[in-house]
Amino acid sequence: MLTFLNLVQLVLYIALLALVGQGALFVLAGQRRDSNVFYKLLQVVSKPFTWLVRKTTPRLVSDTQVPLVTFLLLAVVYMVVTFERADLCVTQGMVGQPGCR
Repeated sequence: MLTFLNLVQLVLYIALLALVGQGALFVLAGQRRDSNVFYKLLQVVSKPFTWLVRKTTPRLVSDTQVPLVTFLLLAVVYMVVTFERADLCVTQGMVGQPGCR
């Protein structure tokens, strides 16, 4: 179970970093962000998550708000997984083990 939680946390962390990078390039590159190679790469990394959020949110949420909503949802899920991982480590007495650091 600990390995599964670590893997989920890693996937969420990568997606969150991709969305943060996308936001930074959104501010720094401005209108030229669509021709930026790194912006496109970060879009590819975060696309499965933004696609899922776009499909599950109502049309009231505009397409420009979907990355922000995705980031907020992933941040909440990341915190839940982190707390569950910490709880598992404490209850199993594995605080000093490599997977619990």
